[in-house]
Amino acid sequence: MTKPHVLVIPVPAQGHVIPIMELARRLARNGVKVTFVNTEVIHKVVTNNLVLEKDDYEDLIHMVSIPDGLEPWEDRDDLIKLTKSILESMPNKLEELIEKINKQDCNKVTCIVTDGFMGWALRVAKKMGIRSAAFWPAALTSLAINICYEKLIKDGIINNDGIPLNDDMIHLSETMPPIQPKNLPWMCFGDMVTKELLFQHAILIAEGVMLGEHVICNSSIELEPETFNQFPQLLPIGPLLASNRLANQTVHFWQEDSTCLEWLDQQSACSVLYIAFGSIVNLNQTQFTELALGLELSNKPFMWVVRTNMVISFPDGYVERVGARGKIVSWAPQQKVLAHPSIACFMSHCGWNSTIEGVTNGLPFLCWPCFADQFLNQTYICDVWKTGLGFRKDEQGVITRGEIKCKVEKLLGDKSFKDKALEIQEKVTSSVTPGGSSHQNLCNFIQWIHEKDADANISM
Repeated sequence: MTKPHVLVIPVPAQGHVIPIMELARRLARNGVKVTFVNTEVIHKVVTNNLVLEKDDYEDLIHMVSIPDGLEPWEDRDDLIKLTKSILESMPNKLEELIEKINKQDCNKVTCIVTDGFMGWALRVAKKMGIRSAAFWPAALTSLAINICYEKLIKDGIINNDGIPLNDDMIHLSETMPPIQPKNLPWMCFGDMVTKELLFQHAILIAEGVMLGEHVICNSSIELEPETFNQFPQLLPIGPLLASNRLANQTVHFWQEDSTCLEWLDQQSACSVLYIAFGSIVNLNQTQFTELALGLELSNKPFMWVVRTNMVISFPDGYVERVGARGKIVSWAPQQKVLAHPSIACFMSHCGWNSTIEGVTNGLPFLCWPCFADQFLNQTYICDVWKTGLGFRKDEQGVITRGEIKCKVEKLLGDKSFKDKALEIQEKVTSSVTPGGSSHQNLCNFIQWIHEKDADANISM
């Protein structure tokens, strides 16, 4: 008996692979065959670290790769270069892959589900007559900004190259959170030429996403009610987290240090600061030192993720001074850490995955955004949900040790932050349980994939 066969295509970055892999698992659990298409470099990393659950649907997920067009030694941290190479080489490679699958597999490709940042794959689907859907892995509001680019130009807010024409706050609607012009996603990188190139890519994203027959989002109505009301055709199915399943496993690009969980077991309830800035963010030595000393001054137990590829050094004698009060790891099983009863708050770069992981565990935030949609996510945390605080930089653009100590004390000394975090946790977690809006939207989406099998039994 044939099954629906979906190609799932993420952006080649950890923050994008994680949520769409969770979506792939939900599809497989409901009898959909999934071919998960990574670039060759990311495929190697993922298959080295991925743990697929020992369940009946495990055999329905097949991991494959296609080249990104760069040579093995070329710099994939250069986003402009990587994006250009992907756009030039991967569409043809994807067509070849689909043709190969359709010749060899009785379950021909019936649908493509791609990360919204990979709109070229939706164009391939349209060209080949295959049904398609876009998956938006971030806050819907970050997509709404791209979709509204023509309105922003028409209203004289940005020029044709995406550059803001003044410093006035941007209001996409009367109810959506205001946006600072400098925090538009394409304005947070590099020089003016880079910003203009990224704006052109934002336009491609907006145009590409809308080619999908469905646009599903890793968010919920409870998190962004105003935006979903403004764009009712975009459907929330999230948050998609491994912690929503019985088995708490995920895909990651770094080897986790599970000893940190044993250390957390020895700490008092709601006492530990957890500091993690994701897989990309780097701090310069000055800022790293101020953060280290700020954590020391806070006199609170802390767990700090310091990746091995961060080229920094601790202050002299630091590790000895903080002793057992500080646990420093190269990578942590973050969802398990955030769910641990000893965690008091989450100091985060505010990437969307980290944001929703903190929210679903009822944690208040100390926000340290660095680029792209992270500033928007901070706006939600601090100004809309009111579950966290941001930091102020000094004249040199540094968050000082004194500022860090002050904000830690303010956050942990005000019970309202935790109360609001627990309130929104309850609302968001209910959305992904049976009867919740995100749960129903996901069931409907899976039913659409089955389409020819009207009696498909959908189970999350």
